[in-house]
Amino acid sequence: MLGVDPSLRGTGLAMVDFALGRQPVLLRCQTVQVPSRLPMAEALAEIHKAVAAFLDDFDVRHVAFEQTIYVQNIRTAQILGSARGAAMAVAALRGKPVFEYPPLRVKQAVVGLGRASKEQMARTVMAIFGHGRALAWDEADAAGVALCHAFTWRE
Repeated sequence: MLGVDPSLRGTGLAMVDFALGRQPVLLRCQTVQVPSRLPMAEALAEIHKAVAAFLDDFDVRHVAFEQTIYVQNIRTAQILGSARGAAMAVAALRGKPVFEYPPLRVKQAVVGLGRASKEQMARTVMAIFGHGRALAWDEADAAGVALCHAFTWRE
């Protein structure tokens, strides 16, 4: 399962192996850092390529995204929407089912509190995976999205 937390300059990706009755395993995580000097089209292409690489390297069953949070600035909303679209297009082109979860739901499923801080989220994600290295915020968020899907989705 691929968890994605998209934004134009720092998109978190996390690949999680999850089977009922077994501890989830974090297979890979990455923050796609896009230099601010790149034009929007090139930044979106970088996000698209990174998601494609994850899907090439693993047999992905589902792709889960964090929904866009409320933003006060229309420009920010457009940029976030574009980043999500670039990432979602990869999954759709490959026929992978896409699931979306609001940030509040992700935090409730992983931490138990819908208003958990980024620090709480990162600590809980690392504890669930038994992961020793600290994850970047975007990676922890993406892993949290994947965990939320794994904990709540049923066939």
